[in-house]
Amino acid sequence: MEKTIALITGANKGIGLEIGRQLGRQGIIVLLGARSLAKAEAAAAQLQAEDIQAYPIELDVTNSEHIRSAAAKIEAEYGKLDILVNNAGTYLDHEGNNTDVMRRSFEVNLFGAHALTGAVLHLLSASPAGRIVNQSSILGSIATILEDEMYASAAVPAYTASKAALNAWTAQLSIQLKGTNVKVNACHPGWVKTDMGGENAVMEIDEGAATAVSLATLPGDGPTGGFFHKSANLPW
Repeated sequence: MEKTIALITGANKGIGLEIGRQLGRQGIIVLLGARSLAKAEAAAAQLQAEDIQAYPIELDVTNSEHIRSAAAKIEAEYGKLDILVNNAGTYLDHEGNNTDVMRRSFEVNLFGAHALTGAVLHLLSASPAGRIVNQSSILGSIATILEDEMYASAAVPAYTASKAALNAWTAQLSIQLKGTNVKVNACHPGWVKTDMGGENAVMEIDEGAATAVSLATLPGDGPTGGFFHKSANLPW
């Protein structure tokens, strides 16, 4: 049987690496993208030691040459891409509330995902069941931050705005791909014990990866154009 191919960005550690692990355990070939080849190679070696077919790709999503090279490599070696998990993200609000922080947040959290997706969309279209998963955040839910005091108290405008924009683009992309074999959804991993989430987070990394993995392996009758955490459909 033809192998399923998955590309995961920001996959050298944390949730991204765990998404690779969980997909790899299902027999999927996982391509682990990281900003440096050394980091990608170290991550791939870790999963290979677990008998997972994992391979490194140098992929800084803000680097147009990395994106072109990754797309060309996947096309040459596999001729298609079945799963794209736009997991790479950044949180910079601790540096201050200014335009530079806002701009750099959007560069990774929205523009990087947009550029990479555009570069590999023809490969996803070549799959019988293409799946795009955009790693978002509950803080990108405008309805939630306006109605829930706990989330409203998070003073992270750049992160929030960039994730809300990612959600809006997810919805637009699902409209563009309506009627095709490609499904696109956004997800909230939860408050996870990662470098970003911190030690006080309530979820372990394997649980935080589960929503993205589920959306990456949706059946043909699965949803598209949604925003999810586990089985819950989140408000935009």
